[in-house]
Amino acid sequence: MRKLIVSLLFVMLSVAAIGQNPIVRDQYTADPTARVFNGKVYLYPSHDILPPAGQRQDWFCMTDYHVFSSDNLTTWEDHGMILSQEKVPWGKADGYSMWAPDCVSKNGKYYFYFPNAPKSGRGFAIGVATADRPEGPFTLEAEPIKGVSGIDPCVLIDDDGSAYLYWSGMGIRGARLKDNMKELAGELKEVKIPRREGMPEMPPMMVGGEEMKGLPEGFKEGPFAFKQGGWYYLTFPWVRGETGEGKNPTETLAYAMSRNPLGPWDFKGIIMAEHDNTCWTNHHSIVNYRGQWYLFYHRNDFSPRDDKRRSARIEKLFFNADGTIREVKQTMRGVGVNQATEKIDVDRYSYASAGVTTAFNDTLCTFNGWHAMLPGKGSWLCYQDVDFGCITDGYLVVCAKAKENTEFTIREKTAKGKVIARFKMTVKSEMTRPGMSTPFRRDQSNQWIALTAPLDYTPKGITDVVVTCEGEGVDIDWVMFKNRPNYFSEVDTKQAASASPDKSGFIRRWMLLEPIKQDVRSNIIFTNTWLEETFSKTYFKDQNTMLPKNGQKVKVDKQTLKWHALDSENYNLKLFRFAEKYGDQTYGSLFWAVTVIDCPEEIQQVRLAAGSNGASKWWLNGQEVLLLEGDRRMVVDDGMSARLTLKTGRNILRCAVINGPGLSDMCARFVDEKGNPITNFTIKTQ
Repeated sequence: MRKLIVSLLFVMLSVAAIGQNPIVRDQYTADPTARVFNGKVYLYPSHDILPPAGQRQDWFCMTDYHVFSSDNLTTWEDHGMILSQEKVPWGKADGYSMWAPDCVSKNGKYYFYFPNAPKSGRGFAIGVATADRPEGPFTLEAEPIKGVSGIDPCVLIDDDGSAYLYWSGMGIRGARLKDNMKELAGELKEVKIPRREGMPEMPPMMVGGEEMKGLPEGFKEGPFAFKQGGWYYLTFPWVRGETGEGKNPTETLAYAMSRNPLGPWDFKGIIMAEHDNTCWTNHHSIVNYRGQWYLFYHRNDFSPRDDKRRSARIEKLFFNADGTIREVKQTMRGVGVNQATEKIDVDRYSYASAGVTTAFNDTLCTFNGWHAMLPGKGSWLCYQDVDFGCITDGYLVVCAKAKENTEFTIREKTAKGKVIARFKMTVKSEMTRPGMSTPFRRDQSNQWIALTAPLDYTPKGITDVVVTCEGEGVDIDWVMFKNRPNYFSEVDTKQAASASPDKSGFIRRWMLLEPIKQDVRSNIIFTNTWLEETFSKTYFKDQNTMLPKNGQKVKVDKQTLKWHALDSENYNLKLFRFAEKYGDQTYGSLFWAVTVIDCPEEIQQVRLAAGSNGASKWWLNGQEVLLLEGDRRMVVDDGMSARLTLKTGRNILRCAVINGPGLSDMCARFVDEKGNPITNFTIKTQ
């Protein structure tokens, strides 16, 4: 089994978080209305902001609308602001009342409906804006819809093309729209406004539509209507708890059904229960996308002490055989399948063992997200639906924090499932040694670092990922699987033709032996004496004379190592990456390399020009020709041999590279007296 590779990486806070609740991570997005247009889901939420000075600080505050889209429900594109309160010709420029909107499509046009406080009069009005594309640009109508005094518009377009508008105001009301989608059909009626306690009596208003009948008593708002299986559904936030002084009832999501778009309605019950954190509101939409129904709703994830700043979420929704809706439970995981190569916030886990909790990464900037805390040995969390089909030659990066020597594993499906990768936190001095990047968060006892590890096992298809703690406790922020770049390609030695040096003369085809373990903790020991002694040792049989075959194995102490015929994608052979893929360890390694230089004629007065990180020794046709000593970095032509002769036919070039904690690599070519590359030869492995 390959051992752990631990390295400190530059941790980028700008890496997008995708596929978890809440679904938008850089702004508040309440009242999410989802619609399917052109094969994508478009999301039209309201936009909570912190109230400016002079506004009520403990109330809702909204100034504009953004639109988002996704084709996978995990990655959401913000198309930017589509409407702001300053642009509404009939609305208050400082009303801060742009509450829940909706958008529908008819006859190639997109109609955006939104509430706002009017410049004159009282209450709220609902306006319309039109566009040729779901993301706009939208053109505003000069006046709001006559006969509508309320908020939270929703439009249902029936199978025959008829459109119906629903809104909150004096209960939940509904009305058919004219074909222009901008006016109510039918006459307006004079309706007396109920007098509020302590307030003066209001004159009657001319109102369209009718109040929806059959709904339960209690506060209701935010209607969302849709049709499914011959049934019309009217869904709405509803307070079912007791009201009155000293009580703070919060909203459920409820629904009723009817065979007619305007009722009467048969109340059925709850879609989603009250928030468990006493967030006062909920607001939602329901949409079918690619055969699956989804519930979009909101919760105050990023503002736990302020329930007037909310964020959009998604869950799957299912129907019973009789058309009723199964109750939906809130999750942190949300919906959608994450590609393994995406940044996966496992703190949004699907379920976990007892004691696992989450906390904000930064309590002052909650949009930086959360991390999960596994309290001790045996604790675990499960994150569902990760697609490994994108992983071909992978490794894993994990952002974690734990005490020294704490171990944890990434497994498949269950806490006892197959091990994908293992991790062990290194000693703190190694985490922050000079020359390495600084962790982006830290505390007094431990610090956040990015750890990398090879994969012991690569799952197939879509599966669940489980993090298990096997020490004193570990905090996990995110995981990300990555494919290694193609540093090498394997050579089919039975069929491959000879290779040529590249245009700069660098030799890229080599036989490489899997790395030999060395106890090298610092490269300061790379003196000439130490190197000569180290390179002169016999590690395996015939090491200075053998011409190995691809796949041939040799025994080095307790290691059984294999030779690999490889072409390097770069002029310099990245031995560290070779060790990551094929070896037992990457640091503290001795690498052996052999290649065959086949010359059509004798070439005199040439020099071997080489570079390596760290020290290396080079032999041509059995004779030592170059030693690169000391703690070097790989530099082109760093060392130059004495004058050599490449004989006609086969020439055997061997190399040994040793390194401690650095990233090993090497390069080699032959040059003439003027430093020009020699290229009139071919390269073989046999």
